Amino acid sequence: MATVIIDHVPYEVRDGELIRDACEKAGVPFNCNTGVCGSCLVKVMEGAGNLGPLAPEEKDYGLDGNTRLACVCVINSGTVKLTY
Repeated sequence: MATVIIDHVPYEVRDGELIRDACEKAGVPFNCNTGVCGSCLVKVMEGAGNLGPLAPEEKDYGLDGNTRLACVCVINSGTVKLTY
């Protein structure tokens, strides 16, 4: 299991899964859930290396590895600390 920490609260996520569920529980706003609207932008504070590569939708927004779309971002393993 991987861990997503949002505002000091840990949420468990299965390795290789989207961080979406943890972010929804933490109150990150979502509108489309498909990487189109950009409402679920999160800032990676620690552990960016534990995330998968940028999704095509994130590349379309010109995001780097420290700002991600929670609806399409995958956590490979380990711990990632986010804020929104």
